[in-house]
Formats: sequence, C-alpha cells, structure tokens
Amino acid sequence: MLEPGHANRSPSKAARLFFTLLAYASLAIGLIAIVVPGLPSTEFILLAAWAATRGSPRLSAWLENHRWFAAMLGNWRNGKVIARRAKFGATASMLLCAGLMLALLDHRWPVYLALLGMGLGNLWIWSRPEHPPDKDASARWAVKRRPADF
Repeated sequence: MLEPGHANRSPSKAARLFFTLLAYASLAIGLIAIVVPGLPSTEFILLAAWAATRGSPRLSAWLENHRWFAAMLGNWRNGKVIARRAKFGATASMLLCAGLMLALLDHRWPVYLALLGMGLGNLWIWSRPEHPPDKDASARWAVKRRPADF
C-alpha cells in the first residue's frame, strides 16, 4: 500500500539516473535512426522525451524547444498525433529497408521477422490521427445529435 504523499515525492537519485540514461540512449538511437533506413526515429524521440521528464529537466526542456522535435512532441501530447509527412517518411524508410533486406540478405526467419516488425510498426503509425482532435467540432456534433427536447 502506498503511504500518504507518495505520488508527490520526487524520484530517487537512482531512478533519476536511470531515466536520464534511458533518455540519452533513446535520443542517440533516435538520431541515428534519422539516417538509417528502417529504424524508427519517432518512437525513440518520444521515449527520450518521456524519460527526460522523469530524469533530466534540462534535456526535457532542450527537446521541448528543439526546432525538429518540438512540433512532434507537441502533436503527440495533444492527441497522440503523427503528422502525415512523418507517416510517409516512415513508410518510405521501411520500404527502402525491406527492399534492401530482400535484395541483399538470405531469406531466412530473421529477415521475415524484421519485415513483420516493420509492417506492424507501419500499421500502428498509420492508425494514429494526423490532426489534433477538434474539441469544438465534437461538441457541435454532440449538440446536433441530441434528442429533441419535449
């Protein structure tokens, strides 16, 4: 059972160190993934931002204000949105990687497992909304669909 005030406590030094290391490692992989076809960058940047909020306020602020990452992080925070341009970029990168794997590697189970992973990742990416939810539009729809008052 949690003791009173547990949620308000700051993380221990060990937890902050763990989250800081996770944030920097995820950011490094995300930056490498920008230039390596088939390796997803968005997920690693999101993980880095999440971990940084728990371990490194300085890195968190840097990510939130970065010219490349700020919009992506803001979109994610406001409705788990992935922009269409990012979706097309991820899909093109995965297709390029899949083509290279099929052309250059022996067709064994690791290749097919990687292709399956890319396919599932691509389905997940395309299942995310492309625009933040319009709260006014949903409110207008709810009003229009309300049963007539008697």
